[in-house]
Amino acid sequence: MLSLTKNKSIVGLDIEVGSVAATELRVNGSVEVVGHGVVALDPGAVREGEVTDPEALAEALKELFSEHKLSRNVRLGIANQRVAVRTLRLPALDDDELETAIRFQAQDHIPMPLEQAVLDWQVVGHVDGESGQRQVDVVAVAARRDMLTAVMDALRKAGLRPAGIDHSAFGMIRALSGAEMTAVGASEYVSAPAGAPAYADTPMQAPADAGAQAAVAAADEPATAVAAAPPAAAKLYCNLADVTNLAVAHDGACRFTRISAFGIEGIAQKLAERCQLTLEHSRQWLVHVGLADELDRIDGDPETVAAAREALTDGAGKLADELRVSLEFYGAQEEAIPVEGIVACGPGTIIPGLPEHLQSALGRPFEIGRPRGLAGFDDAIAARLTLAYGLALES
Repeated sequence: MLSLTKNKSIVGLDIEVGSVAATELRVNGSVEVVGHGVVALDPGAVREGEVTDPEALAEALKELFSEHKLSRNVRLGIANQRVAVRTLRLPALDDDELETAIRFQAQDHIPMPLEQAVLDWQVVGHVDGESGQRQVDVVAVAARRDMLTAVMDALRKAGLRPAGIDHSAFGMIRALSGAEMTAVGASEYVSAPAGAPAYADTPMQAPADAGAQAAVAAADEPATAVAAAPPAAAKLYCNLADVTNLAVAHDGACRFTRISAFGIEGIAQKLAERCQLTLEHSRQWLVHVGLADELDRIDGDPETVAAAREALTDGAGKLADELRVSLEFYGAQEEAIPVEGIVACGPGTIIPGLPEHLQSALGRPFEIGRPRGLAGFDDAIAARLTLAYGLALES
């Protein structure tokens, strides 16, 4: 892992199917945005969060960093089905014995062959077991080595210096938890059924190596032991983008993550196929039509407007189902902490009426979150840069 001074700026890098976003931060007592940019990505370069064409990605990165004069020190976010985050509870052991125990336990909990993965871990809390035995909570992160190799190949060809590879969910939490977040579009909350969800403990920074050193990093502050008093409620964070990246966090610590392959891109794809549109035009139609106004008040070809509304209505229902399933799965975990509300970011949050639709479907308070450091930015740009902003923050 490269050693960077705290004064040196770092660029958070968020890659989606259609674009790459970069936010350069300088952290020196305060957080300052010193550069940013977004560049389009050729179709097929990335699929469901995985790099499938390193050459195309490398060319896009060269364009992005050259045009916007960004630092070459980068922390990349990954969010796909070939990254797994698990919390393990183990007896308190010395370092060597603990590592052996973690690798042994991980074989049963990590859904991939460990010999084909990069695995790292961090102790995030201590608890006393029922018999009084001291135990530790450990967060383990595993990523498929071949997936990381493709990403690192693109970074190397673009002339970038990786300071780390972070789970995108951890960057999202850093950007939207605590003092970093400002709510820009909280809906008026109507009905909140009693409910709860939760999981284990977690911040982490996990060095990963895939031909070059990288890091699968983490949330902000170390988690503490489970207290006897009922803990404060947690929040569900979600990035509504090409894929839907979900995380439950409490006091800035990630307790649960899930990636859904269905996202805004799937909705845009359906509209593009139905109306013979390019994906870029389809994305624009979704924002133009939204879910808020009556159809007869929306300018444009009536058939395209109606098709966009239908695609959005169906897609919003699927998104709500994905969020509901995640909350239910999380809530079934032992020692779950209640989830009091949802904070959303990403391109999907600029679609008019979508946050309100999701809030109504889920029956929970729903906020649109933006990092304070992006205040004053155009809302669409701020939505796209939020994950990159969190990735650039020191963990």
